[in-house]
Amino acid sequence: MDRKIIYWSLFVHGPWEMYLAATTQGLCYVGSDHKGFEELRDWVQKKFPQHQLEPDDQRMHIYADQFAEYFQGKRTKFTFPTDFYGTPFQQSVWNALNEIPYGSTHTYSEIAEILQKPKSVRAVASAIGANPILITVPCHRVIGKNGKLTGFRGGLEMKEKLLDLEKAPSNAKG
Repeated sequence: MDRKIIYWSLFVHGPWEMYLAATTQGLCYVGSDHKGFEELRDWVQKKFPQHQLEPDDQRMHIYADQFAEYFQGKRTKFTFPTDFYGTPFQQSVWNALNEIPYGSTHTYSEIAEILQKPKSVRAVASAIGANPILITVPCHRVIGKNGKLTGFRGGLEMKEKLLDLEKAPSNAKG
């Protein structure tokens, strides 16, 4: 019987530290050191209870290399495979997030409008909060209607630093 494994590694690049995790199909989780390894462990137990976590820096190298390029300002999009699951609505929200250009921001209401569900702002926010792959699916590019930074699993300080890195405006248009 094949063991079901989620491989992980702690990625460190300058001040940036985050946990990367992947199945054999692709990256499935990115978490900040804000909440530590326990967040990854708890997430795997909840979402993939039949899987075991196994550290493997070598296997995670493909992901770490692209994150390093991103933090060096040499990469604006990730090209490695991903392997993550959500409800059809969550998937639609995450797909919309992937369309936000590097260096830009959108509001939660703009994402709801893009999805042609203008009254679903809270549901959009909930789906964004459930995004398992920080940065790769750029939920940090979503801000409040008033231009303020709002919830982010990695913490608002990390969100601000990511937007600064991308030189994204901190105010939404319209």
